[in-house]
Amino acid sequence: MAGKLKRVMTARQIQMIGLASGIGTGLFLSSAYTIHTAGAFGTILAYSMGAILVYLVMLSVAELSIAMPQTGAFHYHAQKLIGPATGFFVAIAYWLTWTIALGSEFTASGIIMQRWFPNIPVWAFSGVFLVIILLSNIFSVKIFGESEYWLAAIKVVTIIAFLVIGVLILTGVLHSSQTQNVGFQNIFSHGVFPNGIGAVFTTMLAVNFAFSGTELMAITAGEAADPTRAIAKAIKAVWWRQVIFFIGSITILAAIIPYEKAAVTQSPFVTVFSMIGIPYAADIMNFVILTGIISMANSGLYASTRMLWSLSHEGLISAKFEKVNKNGIPIRALLASLMGGILALGSSFMAAGSLYLILVEVSGLAVVFVWVAISWSHYKYYQLLKREKRTQELRYPKWAYPLLPLAGFIGSSLSILLVIFDPDQRAALLWSVPFIIIVYGYYYLKFKWWPKHHLSTVTTIKK
Repeated sequence: MAGKLKRVMTARQIQMIGLASGIGTGLFLSSAYTIHTAGAFGTILAYSMGAILVYLVMLSVAELSIAMPQTGAFHYHAQKLIGPATGFFVAIAYWLTWTIALGSEFTASGIIMQRWFPNIPVWAFSGVFLVIILLSNIFSVKIFGESEYWLAAIKVVTIIAFLVIGVLILTGVLHSSQTQNVGFQNIFSHGVFPNGIGAVFTTMLAVNFAFSGTELMAITAGEAADPTRAIAKAIKAVWWRQVIFFIGSITILAAIIPYEKAAVTQSPFVTVFSMIGIPYAADIMNFVILTGIISMANSGLYASTRMLWSLSHEGLISAKFEKVNKNGIPIRALLASLMGGILALGSSFMAAGSLYLILVEVSGLAVVFVWVAISWSHYKYYQLLKREKRTQELRYPKWAYPLLPLAGFIGSSLSILLVIFDPDQRAALLWSVPFIIIVYGYYYLKFKWWPKHHLSTVTTIKK
């Protein structure tokens, strides 16, 4: 069939996808690393800066997605507003991010299941969850949206329960032999920045990773029943909920758990639930983390599939990946993305210390590169409307331009550059340089310097 997707995804599903994609292992697990590294107040500051940055990026996503509601979203926007080569890079980077994430999530799900079934190998559970994710994506986008909605609901309910319990602990209503009315004294008990203010900035990549995925809702624009209404409503609702969930959770964690006792190997949520004697706290949180992992894999397969479809639709890769079945699912793009996830899964077992590590490091930064492109695309969009005297079409007050897109661009760029100061994460930036060169080099070699593959369909909006 022709490559036409179906607009059947509801605003309710898009909102939950945006919210769910930002709540995962980054919050449930990596927050312990941030608390331990940046200290209590430093962690709250880092997550607050992360929330502001993601809000700026989401405002750019909203305006561009409503103006140009296309599947592939920011890849399409970058292609039209910045240039075809950058659009190609954004799509490849985002596809790589989620494909590698698929391998990581399948591996993690198997490891968590071994807690309850230690005699069954990791690869067996990975295979089971792989099939579940495939079934969620292969029939219709409506089934994907609904399955993602309920997976997200589990995480949301857990966060709300944690917020309530945390407030009760801090006010002294709930306590046990392991707790006391600690209030907020832990936040400043070891000084504002116990490891120096530099530690706050070196954790920003981990913080941005915790927020990453929220931009995924823009990819649904091409399959939303009413993209103008759905995307705008979803981004507004998701941001303030994320502020409550992320900043609220982090503040409670930082207030209850002394920063030097934050266990990097254990979820801080498990620590808090265990403190008040909730039975099977570790098992409950592991189940929630498992649903979060499945949710991320579910969204990851969807996102990577639509990116391949968009690349094909724009003539950047084989037209075969554009074809869809009667339900509007691009099956070939889906299976290719799933195969990429399987290869990543295989490399996690066979080359964990070399190839897989490099892939993880590059994909970890790739989503921030996408944020940079989103913000710059928004700036170019503003310039376009200003030049054509159509600024009345802008969604936000005039004073927000060009401040809004430039602030998002600078903030995202700084998040990448600050990685230089963290020895543990510096390799991610070093490996990203040849990755960028290879992707841009491939584009120019194939589509600019090789007449046989010259593109006639990919055009940039006249500058």
